[in-house]
Amino acid sequence: MKINRLILILLLVTGQYSMAQNPDISGFVRNYTGALYDNGDFSILQNTLNLDLTKSGDKIALKANPILYHYNADSLDLRLRELYVDLYFKNFDLRIGKQQVVWGKADGVFITDVVSPLNLTEFLLPDFDEIRTGVNAVKFDYYLGNNTFEVIWLPNFTPTEKPGASSIWYIQPEFLITPTFDWSRAEVKPCLENSEMFIKYSTLTSKIDFELMGGYTWDDYPAMHIYKQVDMSSGSPVLTGLNITPEHHRLYLGGGSFSTEIKGIVLRGEAAYYTGKYFQTEDPLAIDALVEKDYLHYLVGLDFSIKDIKFSTQLIQEAITAYDEYILKEEMGTTMTLLARYDLLRETLHLELFSYIGLTNEDALIRPKITYDFDDSFSILVGSNIFIGDNEGRFGQYKNNSMGYVKLKYSF
Repeated sequence: MKINRLILILLLVTGQYSMAQNPDISGFVRNYTGALYDNGDFSILQNTLNLDLTKSGDKIALKANPILYHYNADSLDLRLRELYVDLYFKNFDLRIGKQQVVWGKADGVFITDVVSPLNLTEFLLPDFDEIRTGVNAVKFDYYLGNNTFEVIWLPNFTPTEKPGASSIWYIQPEFLITPTFDWSRAEVKPCLENSEMFIKYSTLTSKIDFELMGGYTWDDYPAMHIYKQVDMSSGSPVLTGLNITPEHHRLYLGGGSFSTEIKGIVLRGEAAYYTGKYFQTEDPLAIDALVEKDYLHYLVGLDFSIKDIKFSTQLIQEAITAYDEYILKEEMGTTMTLLARYDLLRETLHLELFSYIGLTNEDALIRPKITYDFDDSFSILVGSNIFIGDNEGRFGQYKNNSMGYVKLKYSF
């Protein structure tokens, strides 16, 4: 596409200029080792080199963020998280290239934060700046006093990255009969008609910080169209085959978020309403075991401190409108999060507990960790990921994946 050629030309020209001007280089080297409590198997053996190359001027800036993951002797994964150029004008900015976009006020939950797709190959365990995937985009920000108007255009669709069949995070769907798969509709062809668009208005005042957003996008998760093959020769229907056709569908969404402080307590809220969402159904009259419904996702949260301990909690709900009894997903799902953090020894030792608590399925993910900063550049983190549940729910399905881990990190 012409826009991709323009992005490439701008980045190459700007990159040559910036490299000649000695860019600022920062980043980190990290060793990450984790083992399952169940059998002692290593769940993660990872070495990471993360580089941030930046160069800023009065009217132009460049950022490149390559990351190299090393898993074993012959497994290297080189990713380019971001590579973009910023152009500064009097009342507006342009960012062109591969970039991460972070929207909303939620912690550990993605509601209006939907521009950048996710890398869920390790579920929700990595740091959130590593979970988000960079996207090719043109971002336009116009400033008017305390108000910002933002428009983002994505020329091509990037889906959420899911774990492979050999991963401990892969859940094998159960079928009464072995299905066949038709992947002919799984890809969204890069073209102008299939591009995505997002808009956001935000303002910051002395009393409230809020955002309004909208999007014309694709569902990051493909709908699994299941077509049944039935034999009627015996006089009654007999299931003889299943054909599954994954397909991404268009979504329209609108929503917003806010945060405000009331007597030392920060109140946060966020919500998004989706149309065009597909859900699995057991309705015998459904042609392909899917039904289209609108969908609401929202939360309210509180941030506060008790003495020197910082707390944050959120109540999150997901609701399907015009619900019917055949839909496999529950009509309303409720989750809570709880974060407690305590810093001591002149803020060199950090104790933290973060938990997802699934109230609907009575499951949870509990994540305690201790971090010690030896100096400004080197730290050691010891943590645990504890899954609770009975093979059901978002977290209970991973009850055998509870683990302990250690991260050694050198920043420069």
